[in-house]
Amino acid sequence: MKKTSAVKNVLKYSKTYLPYFIFALVFAIISVSLTLYIPVLVGEAIDNIIAQGQVNFKNIFRILMYILVSIAGVVIFQWAMNFCTNSISYKTVRDLRRDIFKKFNTTPLSYIDSHPHGDLISRMVNDVDAIGDGLIQMITQLFSGIVTIAGTIIFMISIDIKIALIVVIVTPLSLFVAAFIGKLSSKRFRKQQELQGTISGYVEELIGNQQIVKSFSYEERSFEGFKKYNAELYTVGLKAQIAGALANPSTRFVNALVYASVGIFGAITAVTGGITVGGLSCFLTYANQYTKPFNEITGVLTQLQTAIAAANRVFKVLEEESETPDNPENTCYAKSQTDTKSTQKGTVEFKNVFFSYTKEKSLIENFSLKVEKGQHIAIVGPTGCGKTTMINLLMRFYDVTKGEILVDGVNVKDIHRNVLRSKFGMVLQDSWLFHGTIRENLMYGNENATEEQMIYCAKQAYAHSFIKRMPKGYDTVITEEGSNLSQGQRQLLCIARAMLSNPSMLILDEATSSIDILTEQRVQKAFAKIMEGRTSFIVAHRLSTIKESDLILVMNNGNIVEQGNHETLLNKNGFYAKLYNSQFERQ
Repeated sequence: MKKTSAVKNVLKYSKTYLPYFIFALVFAIISVSLTLYIPVLVGEAIDNIIAQGQVNFKNIFRILMYILVSIAGVVIFQWAMNFCTNSISYKTVRDLRRDIFKKFNTTPLSYIDSHPHGDLISRMVNDVDAIGDGLIQMITQLFSGIVTIAGTIIFMISIDIKIALIVVIVTPLSLFVAAFIGKLSSKRFRKQQELQGTISGYVEELIGNQQIVKSFSYEERSFEGFKKYNAELYTVGLKAQIAGALANPSTRFVNALVYASVGIFGAITAVTGGITVGGLSCFLTYANQYTKPFNEITGVLTQLQTAIAAANRVFKVLEEESETPDNPENTCYAKSQTDTKSTQKGTVEFKNVFFSYTKEKSLIENFSLKVEKGQHIAIVGPTGCGKTTMINLLMRFYDVTKGEILVDGVNVKDIHRNVLRSKFGMVLQDSWLFHGTIRENLMYGNENATEEQMIYCAKQAYAHSFIKRMPKGYDTVITEEGSNLSQGQRQLLCIARAMLSNPSMLILDEATSSIDILTEQRVQKAFAKIMEGRTSFIVAHRLSTIKESDLILVMNNGNIVEQGNHETLLNKNGFYAKLYNSQFERQ
């Protein structure tokens, strides 16, 4: 994306707040006009000092009062302009954060999986902040700068057009210098923002997995990795700052030459009587005021370059393709969760399904399966064979490459995602809990559940006893990701949450992998109750937990290599028997 595109995209967000732009421009005009009027008053005061002992104190006192009033006006209207520009910036940043968070919820899961989460967080927080800071500087310098340049040109021409032409012709040279340096430093600022995202991802990954880091004594190596990224960021950041910092002194040097030229030419003109001493003083002030916007723009060039680089990263996310939208005209779209549950049959069918995460490597090929209502389907096989992928396809976290999946006789692509997912209750191996009370976490999938229903499900999941031992029972606050609970306790809460949602069908992906054998046996009984009459998919590595399943699918390399019940598959003495016996054979 080009710089102009990034700026245009930001301005598209800002144009919503056009009234703030208008008021900011009006306040800028008044503030700058009063600022430019002050040198005129100072020049008049100087001209009232005629000679030694000949000073018109009455006029000087009147002029000083005008100057004080003008200064007060400058302060008030400058504050009002800053209020408007800050409002534009903060509201734009708010909208950008809202839309980028919304985008995270609509992008395909493949996009989230393929990008470091810390980098995505950095784009939403750090990069959007950089855009806000740059927007404030850009709008402030734009409004005050344009008005200042236009006003000083008018005033200078009214005093002496020849001297004014010197200023107008020579000063823009500073812009060419700034543009050259800006082009030189833009790549470095872009690289700096990218490295900040990389570091955020690295830190987020290590902090979130400190137990693993410490258990493998990886502290020193992780620190070495951080030092490498940090040193690279330091080098790139230093080069970017140095390149950006060259702009301001370079333009100030050009503008100093302009000021000196005006002083020399103006002094010659004053000696020949072409301009008064007060007029020359006023002109020198205007020459300085005229160059001031150029200096200020180059002074914040570093911040603007950072903002542009950040905007490129932010809009790269916002311009990503969203997941395939649901068709609002489809009859399945309008059905409520209650309607779908009352009419669902619980049948699932995979028809000649092909799928791959990457084009280079195919995972599932020509997969077909029909599941009747109330059947319990176990999916087993070695790591990477496609077990969890089937669940992802069933829930439409990913769409099939070819073929179709039918739920209750309807293609999942023709069912609204919310309706489809409301049919299923999921318990995953990775238990997820958010910062909030245990009660809020349990009722996450069913806000209308009663207290009795919640406690009943907690008891069924064998979570009630440890919840009551917590400081505030069900009102105990869980920290982020449930870090103040054991892994087993977190999983029991996830099981209770799935039970409370009262789903039409169940998906259990290694749902008991983090609890002890005794509790697992009890929870399996609870699952048996909740699975009665419900179609269920069970992904398991512990083959002892799926003996009672109606159908066991044995997968390898994305294909079903065997299927049948436990006894049938053992008697075949094939791939399943080999997997099963490998877990129970005696040494």
